[in-house]
Amino acid sequence: MLVAAAVCPCPPLLVPEVAAGAAPELDAARAACADALGVLAAARADRLVVVGPADSAGPEVFPQGTPGSFRGFGVEVDVTLGPDTGAAARPAGSELPYGFAVGAWLLARAGWSHTPVEGVGVGEGLPAERCAAVGRDLAGRAGRMALLVLGDASACRTLKAPGYLDERAAPFDAEAGRALGAADLTALAGLDVVLARELKVSGRAPWQVLAGAAEGAGLSGSPLYEDAPYGVGYVAAAWS
Repeated sequence: MLVAAAVCPCPPLLVPEVAAGAAPELDAARAACADALGVLAAARADRLVVVGPADSAGPEVFPQGTPGSFRGFGVEVDVTLGPDTGAAARPAGSELPYGFAVGAWLLARAGWSHTPVEGVGVGEGLPAERCAAVGRDLAGRAGRMALLVLGDASACRTLKAPGYLDERAAPFDAEAGRALGAADLTALAGLDVVLARELKVSGRAPWQVLAGAAEGAGLSGSPLYEDAPYGVGYVAAAWS
């Protein structure tokens, strides 16, 4: 069953080496993510599942120890998903998507060694009902599970945003942020899949996996951070 969840944004700019001189601009977001991971550590779960955006609809599994890198941004920063056990059953040459690499970096920064770690990637093509089913399946496995849920809100908040300005973005982000902060499962399950895709929301599918996993768990939410630097919506929250 699900006993705790941390919701974190996952832009590579969270990694200071990637952000370079702009790194202090996301200090508050990094602090919020650290607080959310602290809630996971306190929950004493038996396993941690990292759910985040993937290129394919998925679900796609990333075993513990799967490598990732930010070398594509010109920095020599390498990560693995949880402690590297040398037993990641992944095809040669496969790597974590950047969102998962950010999650791996957050876990390493927190010194995560509390439980085994597994990643599950879900993409924008996965319907809401299927996301919920993935979440229910994860929560239905034996033992106490914690979730680290990665994803960003819209990328259309300003003229200079990656998706340009879309007037629908701010209301969408406000409702998603409210639902994540309040652990409102109904609102999360009802997020508009088509609108989320149009607004370039990478977190929609992971958030709906969380909603499915949390059914019947009785968790309450705490909002930790909500802002839109660079025209992209970032939300952090903790459920316990």
